[in-house]
Amino acid sequence: MAQQDRARHGLVARLRDLGDDVRHLTAGFDDETLRRQTVAGKWSLIELACHLWVVQQLFEARVDAMLERDAPAFEPYAPENDAAFAALIASGPGQEHVQRFLADRDRFAGRLDTLTPAEWLRRGRHPTFGTFDIEFLVEYMAHHEAHHLYQMFTRRVPLLQKNA
Repeated sequence: MAQQDRARHGLVARLRDLGDDVRHLTAGFDDETLRRQTVAGKWSLIELACHLWVVQQLFEARVDAMLERDAPAFEPYAPENDAAFAALIASGPGQEHVQRFLADRDRFAGRLDTLTPAEWLRRGRHPTFGTFDIEFLVEYMAHHEAHHLYQMFTRRVPLLQKNA
């Protein structure tokens, strides 16, 4: 059981590190630069950061549901069908969004740190993933973020060259 606890704490540490990566990859850019698409038709740095923030909020709501109910069912999330996502991106300065995401990340990671071993095993259901537990959900979140952080890393390169 101690090994499983270490693995879960490692997942939470990984989420914290991924948040730090978002901070690093968006640092030093003004709002206009954060909104610039460096690959035509693909998300900008702020769109990617906001997507991570929205997905974090979605996953936290799923954790809530899994802790409150037995095996709740979840629908897939599609950002292209989410009017609130588009409104969020347009609603304020990019660095402000990043700071709010990071504050939410710290709070969410702290909350995950307090889950008991039994709570980590609480289950939910999804049409793509079947029945899964909170540990799977958090691990999925980390892999999802790593994918988008790679996109942020590569899309940031042209922005650095313009600022040089």
